[in-house]
Amino acid sequence: MITTLSGDTSRLLATVDFVKEQDTATLLPLLLPGLDGPELRALVEHCRFSHAALLVFPSDEAELGAMLTDCGLVGVTPRQPSVVVRERLAVRHRRRAAELDVGIVRRAVVGADGAHRMVEVFALTVPPGSDLGTVAAHERERQHETHVGFDVVAPDPLVLRGLCATFARYGATPDGGGYNPHEDGTVFYFGAPAEAKAGYRRVELYVPGDHRDLLAAHLDEHRARQPAETLLRLLTGAWTTQALSTFAQLGVADAMDGDRAVGVEELAREVGARPRNLTTLLRYLAMLGAVTEGRDGFRLTETGALLRDGAPASMRALALMYGGPFYDSFAGLGHTVRTGQVAFEHLFGENHFDHFARDPHLAELFDRSMAAGAAMFDPVPAHPALTAAAEVPAGATVVDVAGGNGELLGRILSAHPRLQGILLERPHAVEAARARLDGAGLGARCAFLAGDFADLPGGGDVYVLSRVLHDWDDERCREILRHCARAMPDHADLLVVERVLPSDGSVSLATAWDLHMMCNVGGRERRAEHYAGLFADAGLTLVGRSPLPLDGHVLHVRKADPTTA
Repeated sequence: MITTLSGDTSRLLATVDFVKEQDTATLLPLLLPGLDGPELRALVEHCRFSHAALLVFPSDEAELGAMLTDCGLVGVTPRQPSVVVRERLAVRHRRRAAELDVGIVRRAVVGADGAHRMVEVFALTVPPGSDLGTVAAHERERQHETHVGFDVVAPDPLVLRGLCATFARYGATPDGGGYNPHEDGTVFYFGAPAEAKAGYRRVELYVPGDHRDLLAAHLDEHRARQPAETLLRLLTGAWTTQALSTFAQLGVADAMDGDRAVGVEELAREVGARPRNLTTLLRYLAMLGAVTEGRDGFRLTETGALLRDGAPASMRALALMYGGPFYDSFAGLGHTVRTGQVAFEHLFGENHFDHFARDPHLAELFDRSMAAGAAMFDPVPAHPALTAAAEVPAGATVVDVAGGNGELLGRILSAHPRLQGILLERPHAVEAARARLDGAGLGARCAFLAGDFADLPGGGDVYVLSRVLHDWDDERCREILRHCARAMPDHADLLVVERVLPSDGSVSLATAWDLHMMCNVGGRERRAEHYAGLFADAGLTLVGRSPLPLDGHVLHVRKADPTTA
């Protein structure tokens, strides 16, 4: 009796035969015509043909199982979610990712050379009568997800860069990719050159581990070739901000576990949300890497854990601030660009300092959000100006000017037990700083002054201005710096912590914060030479500059030598 196989089953069977017949050394030249000699040997040494893949469209799990059995692909490994393919389908067909039930099944195949390889089956469930039938028809015709894959043997960044460069040299072009947290693996997709003879138009490099730093450049090149996709992703940035802010606001991260999955019904009860709506939010956050999704529910990642309340280095307050008042004010960005008026002031009728000061909840949230960027401070206590001050036999004093809740001063005092501190701030912030430093056992070594920049105490050995100058226009900055210069003894150092705009136009967080400061505060980020000019106008001189995390810098400033002025 002759059995007629379905279209998907026939394609799958052809894929099985291909995997059995090919090996690394013969397949690579078919994919990259002209590849031979030392470069072929180098590729064969560092990557191996591991699988071929295709996308099928069963109506349910039973049909998928029957299809695998018909092709001799037996096994017990269950279907796992496929984050990368689901996102690609969502973008390509303008669907919400939550609508697409895309899984991946891997089955072992033994090649003619005795090597063990895999057939990778992506499955998009298309129930009878579903409007996903049009998606299935398009994908069967275009075969976007059909590809051959290679495993990178040694996931060293230099090796990986070399492999990508060789692929590009022989005509392969970046075609997407992603990080799959379910497997802790990074995927790099390439489009095969037009001259390829393997019958497959896409090639995958699979690298164990998280290599999103290298993947970013790969995706940037891919998106440069896909301007509509690039623009669409950029336009949905507001969705990302609100999704993360809502996640923080509802306290979902606090109700989750990093070691085990938690069911949506349980999470919904805990945070007071609708299970279906919470699922949609969590699946979007899974694309962002804040959570991972498994069969038993959702699990918190290290990234998502930063949105827990009270967690070490928590960024929850920052998420609430950027998703709250600062998010609202960005709707007035066009007004700022047209008129020069700060959007926050246009919306709320006053500057953000006064607005927050009148609302205790917002004032506390703002101070905590400033502390959320504390990773920038990690290297500051080791700055030579502070280590030198700590070695002065008679003792030395650090004056933190507008020091917020005392996060940075606390780090400095903890690192240098012989230093004393003075913190100058607004009255409500002084009390928050006092409570923080007292709680850390540092309060006895610190004096707290409520006041403005004009109240700067003299006689300090090191003065610190951390993320202060970017709040103000140039004239106000000169005024603040003159107050510092008057208070500083001749031997004193001034450490200015800011994000510095790159002089060469390279990508930097400072460029994004420059827009944020213009819209919300009326301040700005500046280049190093701009800061040097402001220092000079106040009788100070820039003597050094050191990089910090999060694109920050320490600008080391001293009083100018009057004999050289």
